[in-house]
Amino acid sequence: MTELSSFREQYSAGKAAVLASLAGSRASSRGIHGLLKKLGRLTDTTLQRLWERAGFAPQACLIAVGGFGRGELFPHSDVDVLLLLPDDVVDVENNPALKARVETFISNCWDCGLQIGSSVRTVAQCAEEAAKDVTVQTSLLEMRLVTGSKEAYKRLQVQLDAILDPKAFYVAKTLEMRQRHNKFENTPYALEPNCKESPGGLRDLQVVLWVARAAGLGKSWDELAKNGLVTTFEARQIKANEALLSLIRARLHIISGRREDRLVFDLQTAVAESFGYSATADDGSKLPRRASEALMRRYYWTAKAVTQLNQILLLNIEEQLSPCNYPLRPINERFFDKAGMLEVVSDDVYLRDPHAILETFLLYESSIGIKGLSARTLRALYNARGVMNAKFRTDPVNRETFMHILQQPEGITHAMRLMNQTSVLGRYLWVFRNIVGQMQHDLFHVYTVDQHILMVVRNMRRFFMAEHSHEYPMCSQLAAGWDKPWILYVAALFHDIAKGRGGDHSELGRKEVRLFCRQHGVAAADAELIEFLVGEHLSMSRTAQKEDLSNPAVIAAFAKRVGNERYLTALYLLTVADIRGTSPKVWNAWKGKLLEDLYRYTLRMLGGRAPDAAAEIEARKRAALTLLALHAEPFEAYKALWDTLDVSYFMRHEAADIAWHARHLSRHIGKAVVTVRVRHSSAGEGMQVLVYTPDEPDVFVRICGFFDQAGFSILDAKVHTTNNGFALDTFQVASQPLEEHYRELATMVEVNLGRRLEEHGPLPPPSKGRVSRRVRSFPVTPRIDLRPDEKAQRWLLSVSASDRVGLLYLIARVLANHHINVKLAKVTTLGERVEDTFLIDGPELQHNKAQIAIETELLQALND
Repeated sequence: MTELSSFREQYSAGKAAVLASLAGSRASSRGIHGLLKKLGRLTDTTLQRLWERAGFAPQACLIAVGGFGRGELFPHSDVDVLLLLPDDVVDVENNPALKARVETFISNCWDCGLQIGSSVRTVAQCAEEAAKDVTVQTSLLEMRLVTGSKEAYKRLQVQLDAILDPKAFYVAKTLEMRQRHNKFENTPYALEPNCKESPGGLRDLQVVLWVARAAGLGKSWDELAKNGLVTTFEARQIKANEALLSLIRARLHIISGRREDRLVFDLQTAVAESFGYSATADDGSKLPRRASEALMRRYYWTAKAVTQLNQILLLNIEEQLSPCNYPLRPINERFFDKAGMLEVVSDDVYLRDPHAILETFLLYESSIGIKGLSARTLRALYNARGVMNAKFRTDPVNRETFMHILQQPEGITHAMRLMNQTSVLGRYLWVFRNIVGQMQHDLFHVYTVDQHILMVVRNMRRFFMAEHSHEYPMCSQLAAGWDKPWILYVAALFHDIAKGRGGDHSELGRKEVRLFCRQHGVAAADAELIEFLVGEHLSMSRTAQKEDLSNPAVIAAFAKRVGNERYLTALYLLTVADIRGTSPKVWNAWKGKLLEDLYRYTLRMLGGRAPDAAAEIEARKRAALTLLALHAEPFEAYKALWDTLDVSYFMRHEAADIAWHARHLSRHIGKAVVTVRVRHSSAGEGMQVLVYTPDEPDVFVRICGFFDQAGFSILDAKVHTTNNGFALDTFQVASQPLEEHYRELATMVEVNLGRRLEEHGPLPPPSKGRVSRRVRSFPVTPRIDLRPDEKAQRWLLSVSASDRVGLLYLIARVLANHHINVKLAKVTTLGERVEDTFLIDGPELQHNKAQIAIETELLQALND
């Protein structure tokens, strides 16, 4: 065995033993640092042997930098080293012998299993690079001598100390941290967080130690405590949180077999099981809980504590570096204004007077010039969590203060977020505490329940802010006439408060908010509205996205449900805020249009205008004729088309669509040719596609097949058959590069779809699209619901399944095989889940055996 092979085997065996200890169930967060240091020492020993074998000059040395410089090494992290060469080495490239020695050393490191990240410099070159780049300064800040010349190492330390400007370093690192947090949407509650880089991750703790070390305030948590920068309690909390995050990260590396710092869905269950968590069975009172949910809840609480402590310590360090010389301006006997930061008069103010806890956030909202809480105030809040008990929650003064917080004209969003970050919100509203850090596995919420709720509060608040009126014009218009915004904020705060308990969270939430209103003295009329909103917060989106809004009976039933205009307006505002708060991917202009249409139709009915189909049709025809006149169409050219259409066509299409159809189809009536026209969607996003062709049983499925292969998503379909045997179908479709290439895409659709329908070839096979990681980790069990409509003339087919490419085409193929006609298709995509509704008819639907066969085939297609 060669010497190098011996090094490799010793390192491999030693690392395997450490990894086995890390992966074992007995490994706890308490002992994680010892195991990581053991792996670091093993790596040091191997590097020392390889360095000696390489035969570098005595004046050179090997320095551990970056994370490796801390003396700890995660299983698959890079081994970052600096090869510090003698000062007389000007250029390695011009020194063949030295270059070969360096390359051999690095090559041998890789051969021994070390994932080396190396730089080769002299002291002067290090100083030059560090002066230009704060990242180099950070890397060298934690440097540690592995082997070689101690003198060279000390000279580098002296040079770095001379370069380092603690104030500039603090500013650079905090700006860098802010950019990193922005990358992760400023929340530790992402469903797939990065335990190193996300807010509340290990990097936030490292930033504190970096700036503290640069300022000469200490190199460890114990030193920071000794120097008065943190309390003993805080140091203990930091160590515990850091250890848990480190153990999670180490196990992520081991389970994934690579450097993986993200708690992705694929790995969450395996990591959770390595901690001993297991799935809980359904006990009838709560939803069964995955092992991953228990782990993630623990992670979120840890990350939340880290964000609090990070903020406290960085503010403390900033005060040490730049002492505030501004005079303290008294606000009252409990608080000062300290250069725009709200500061408590003493560290024990909350312990002496618990009423001051909620007063903090009321002053934060209402005091001019206050832009945040000082480090002293944040620390006092952190240490006062024990007094926020049952007595605190039932105190009439606190209840009154909490209502005042919700009723302020400004600062609601910031106050609520700050209350959640400091754990005050969950300790005052105990029911809110139950959903802090709770994951949602419905594949369209991208936030934990508490973060989603606060996002909805934020969205609701924006409706009342003039500077955001361009985002939701109709919502802002309605909000301008609303008299009590706080009613909507309370409804937003409670709408999902009962998630995760089992049962209907809307009904459970209704009970919770009823109790809240009674305890907080909310007037009966306001309490009834809030309770209605929480209980019905899903009904408007469900009606808009799943039912036929051209059916007067649907509008009448919804109008009866809401009762009056005030309730309708409040429910509309909450629905928009709720959908916009689930995920950036869920909302689109088409959903906005459906909700707006439902609002307008219902408002009209509530205003006393009973549904009159004949009058509505005549109004739409008149409006369509006005639009046609603008295009100088031949006299009564529209009549040839309109004479082939029935009442259902005019009820389902708006005047603008009717005029558009007439302009393009009037000259083609009765001709056995395919006409396809495309325009920008009236909803503002995507395209509308008009198809006019001789009717055949498989027209709908062929159109779906074309859009499937072309990569378009179908958002809506209105399918109509004229009385002279033609299919007149209108599709709402979307595509990723639509805006940039609209004209090319429109031409492609008009030409290729028309050609596809004329060819009558065999149906193309469905696309084999890959499902997303989220769908693989949290698959949705496909569900089919087939039932007759209220008049028993047609059937409603509801499909719920995980989203994937070609899903609508799969469904259409099954229906076509059974000669089922699709009259209306509503496609609702909720993240990675779809909820599609079809209005269908066909002779086979009259037979129970055929119905079962259709449902069975649909389930098989969705499961394939």
